[in-house]
Amino acid sequence: MDTNVRPAFRGYPVATVAFYGPNDKLATKVAVSVILNESNEPEVLNRWFSEGDLDVRYDPAIGEQVLAFLKPYAPRSTVVADRIIGCPHEEGTDYPEGASCPQCPYWAGRDRFTHERIQ
Repeated sequence: MDTNVRPAFRGYPVATVAFYGPNDKLATKVAVSVILNESNEPEVLNRWFSEGDLDVRYDPAIGEQVLAFLKPYAPRSTVVADRIIGCPHEEGTDYPEGASCPQCPYWAGRDRFTHERIQ
């Protein structure tokens, strides 16, 4: 167990990190935001994508870009999703609102946090 990880809120700014992919095994997108104060709204948001079978969680170049993005904000707390939490495509942008993504059938009718079937 990593003894450097201590679950605790240490104050603002808060960095959030979420992973998305075509299924629950491969993360092809990471979205990183920074919440500067108690507004609960991200002040800045950036996304990184991988191509093919390259998982963003294990890509050192993307990791360096994420660190460089966060550095100016000096987050005191970080929230990281412990799993892939949905399709990398955006509803309303990449496919119609209320529909399932045609490129990611794994997520159709599935809860994005538990990965269990809901339909």
